[in-house]
Amino acid sequence: MDFRKATDALFMRVGHEDLAKALSVSVALIRQARLGSSAEAHRSPPEDWKKAVLSLAETQELHYRRLAKRLRDELNN
Repeated sequence: MDFRKATDALFMRVGHEDLAKALSVSVALIRQARLGSSAEAHRSPPEDWKKAVLSLAETQELHYRRLAKRLRDELNN
């Protein structure tokens, strides 16, 4: 794995779009739900948001574990 591929994988992130897609809602709703409760545009978070966040977090965890394993294997060979 070269430097660019490794750092591209390292810098991978989850964004508003990913959570919106997982919950089948708009990005605007995600952003509004993240606002402070006193904000005029605040909305309640979508139902099952915890399951979606957990799923995305587990996917990220798996991604980084695979990256670490690949780099570790290359270092040891």
